[in-house]
Amino acid sequence: MKQILHIISSPRTEVSASRKLGNSIIKKIQEKYPDSIVKERDLAKNLVPLLEEIHINTFFYPAESHSPEQQSINTYSENLISELQESDIIVIDSPMYNFSVPATLRAYFDFTSRAGYTFKYDENGPQGLLNDKKLYIAFTSGNIYSEGPYQVYDSNVPYIKNVFGFYGVKDVSVFRAEGLAIPGIMESSLQKAIESIVID
Repeated sequence: MKQILHIISSPRTEVSASRKLGNSIIKKIQEKYPDSIVKERDLAKNLVPLLEEIHINTFFYPAESHSPEQQSINTYSENLISELQESDIIVIDSPMYNFSVPATLRAYFDFTSRAGYTFKYDENGPQGLLNDKKLYIAFTSGNIYSEGPYQVYDSNVPYIKNVFGFYGVKDVSVFRAEGLAIPGIMESSLQKAIESIVID
């Protein structure tokens, strides 16, 4: 039985290309693993707070010194992290917003990137703690960033790979629906991306 975590970051709903691509990946996974269990974390419907001083102090101060508010913050962060820890497969819908990820996804990473939880430090430096997981990224963009002159502007997919690589997740597949704002490409881009999905 596979535990699947589906992380959605687009604030758009019915018209969201990244949601459609992400849902198609989930469907393909379920076809391969019929007994899989999917947990959805919709960051647009359940916003993660933007990082403030009280959050940072909570993450760096010992639990025994936490105020009731900090205890609540710590529990919230631990719950987000436990979803990652318990999953076998992670699917992230990540549309390109101003060359990077949506703010909702960045906020999520601020609450899940914690030493002792998703990574640790030892004499060899940082070590990921979320090993042996599979990550699928559903990337969508108005322009083309996988190749060509605008590839250098992509701070979306490399960023997600870097974060999860730091967590210890090395097995990553990316499915891209690009050129969604370019006439002549936009009409078929999403469908081609959906047809390219292969679950390994």
